[in-house]
Amino acid sequence: MTSTPKQAFRSIAFLSASLLILVAGGCTSKAPEANTSSQASAPSAEPATSGKVAVDPKQLDSAIAEYKTYVEQETDQLVDKTKAFTDAVIAGDVATAQKLYAPTRVHWERSEPIAELFSDLDGSMDAREDDFAKKANDPNFTGFHRLEKALFQDKTTKGMTPIAEKLRKDSLDLQKRIATLTIKPKDMVGGAAALIEEVAATKISGEEDRYSKTDLWDFKANVDGSQKIVELLRPSLEKADPTLLGRVDNNFKTINDSLTKYKTADGGFESYDKLTEADRQTLKTVIAAQSEDLSKLRGTLGVN
Repeated sequence: MTSTPKQAFRSIAFLSASLLILVAGGCTSKAPEANTSSQASAPSAEPATSGKVAVDPKQLDSAIAEYKTYVEQETDQLVDKTKAFTDAVIAGDVATAQKLYAPTRVHWERSEPIAELFSDLDGSMDAREDDFAKKANDPNFTGFHRLEKALFQDKTTKGMTPIAEKLRKDSLDLQKRIATLTIKPKDMVGGAAALIEEVAATKISGEEDRYSKTDLWDFKANVDGSQKIVELLRPSLEKADPTLLGRVDNNFKTINDSLTKYKTADGGFESYDKLTEADRQTLKTVIAAQSEDLSKLRGTLGVN
C-alpha cells in the first residue's frame, strides 16, 4: 500500500533525526505498516529463536489484549474530547477551542501506532501543511492541524465549520474501526519504538504543533503510549532481556524527569519555546538511545 503524504514527509524528516540514533549505536526499526481496513490477521506470537529465551505466546497474547483495551479507552476519550473541541470551533469560541486543542490531541498521540494503521484517517485527521503542494491553502489539508492554524495563527474560526465537522466524523469512524480491529503482535511491540521515533522526527524539533507551541503535550503523550507498551510487555522482557529492559526504564526516567520541569499547575505543559537548549539537547540524546533500544524489542521477543 502506498504511504500517505504525511507518512512520506515524516519518513524523510526521520532520516535526519535518525543520524543521532546511528551515533547511539544502530538503526531503528520500521514503523507499523499502514492499513485502511478495520480487519487484521489474528495475533500469532512466535517464540524467540537463535539462542534467545523463548517468550510464552500466551503471555504475549494477554499483553496484546490489554493493549487493545488501552487503545479503545484512549480512542473513546479522543471521541468525547474531539466533540467538545469541535463544538467550540463551530460556535466560534476561539478561546475555548484553543484551551481544548492540546488536551484533546494527547489521546490521539498515545494510541498513534494503531490509529496510523488507517492511513486515510491518519491523513485527514493529523496531516500537516507540509504534506500538501499548496500548503495551508490546499483544500485537502484538514484535521487537527488545520484547525490549529486557524485558532492560534489566524485567531479565527471563520470557514472552519466543515473542517470541524469532518474531524468529529473521522474520530467516530476511527472508534468504530478500532473496535473491530485485531491488533497484530508486530504492531503493538513495534509501536513502542514507533512512538519514540515520532518524537525524534517531529516533536523534539517543535515542528508538530508549530502554531500552538503545544509540542510538549504531544511529546509526553507519545512517551506515555510507548511506556504503556513496555509495561504490558514487562513480564516477557524481564525473562528475555532484563539488561535491555533496565536501559529502557532508565531512559524513560530521564525523559520524564526532563519533561516534568515544564509541567504547569493545571496538568499541562509550558509552551515549546520555553524548552531550554540544554534540555533540548539532553532529550535529543536520550530519545536517540531510547529509539535504538526499543527497536530491539521485536527481535528480543521473537515477534515478526
